Amino acid sequence: MALKQIDHGSKEYLQMVNLRTEILRRPLGLTYSEEELAREKDDILIGAFDDDEMLACCILTKVDGKTLRLRQMAVQNNLQGKGIGASLMHFAELVARDKGFQKLIMHARKTAAGFYEKLGYKEVGNEFIEVTIPHYVMEKKL
Repeated sequence: MALKQIDHGSKEYLQMVNLRTEILRRPLGLTYSEEELAREKDDILIGAFDDDEMLACCILTKVDGKTLRLRQMAVQNNLQGKGIGASLMHFAELVARDKGFQKLIMHARKTAAGFYEKLGYKEVGNEFIEVTIPHYVMEKKL
């Protein structure tokens, strides 16, 4: 499995949008707007690949000079629970540290909070609703 940063607008990015749509949006009856996707051009886009097939992805968005926000974490349904997400998270943390960031935050779906806790993330604040489902803000110092 190869872990790498990808470019906005590339064929890998199109795979990323398709994977995120399939895993994160379609089950909720949601899609992405062109404006949402355009805002990702300055983000750090990360994918896990087997040859040319994207297995998993995530996005890191700059919050401030010390903090990045992890967003849009998705792993193919048939591959969840096999360590791919954890590998992707470790790689994302390395990229963030290499770029001088000190903290990762996220809006984690309630159903995924346990996964992030195992990786050292802590819930901060109360449960809230985002994209129609319960979430927690979680964070980790790098």
